[in-house]
Amino acid sequence: MLQLTATDIRSSFINASLRERKALTLPRDLENLPWDKLDYLGWRDPKIPGIGYVIVELEEGLVGILLRQADGKTKTRPQCSWCEDVHLPNDVVFFNIKRAGQAGRNGDTVGTLVCAGFECSANVRKLPPVAYIGFDVEAARQRRIEALGTHVRNFVRNVRDGK
Repeated sequence: MLQLTATDIRSSFINASLRERKALTLPRDLENLPWDKLDYLGWRDPKIPGIGYVIVELEEGLVGILLRQADGKTKTRPQCSWCEDVHLPNDVVFFNIKRAGQAGRNGDTVGTLVCAGFECSANVRKLPPVAYIGFDVEAARQRRIEALGTHVRNFVRNVRDGK
């Protein structure tokens, strides 16, 4: 991912009001994030519990979405729909996302299960366990990285386009 500025971040959101964009707390140490190891920029707002932000690069430019963590707990350990990691060292939570445009203003939302602190980029870069003799762990890691990018971009397009 390309390094982003505060202006890039605030102007990218498609489902947040001007007030919400101005009020958001930027990620800590923004200038020193491992940009080359991020498939998307995701963080939780430390000042507003339950709020998260995700920014992804699409063909037409940066697109950011505001996510709200749903209340309640799951009875079983869910799997992240973006990184699909089955050996997660972190929690997975359900986020509710208001769609962009008129659909969002009409109350249309979509939900997804995602790593609570948006650790997906780090999760997919871990070497997977050897599944069988001759298993190419590096190729498996690359497939997971590509799949994560595809899942996040498709989800953000769904929020943007309502599809």
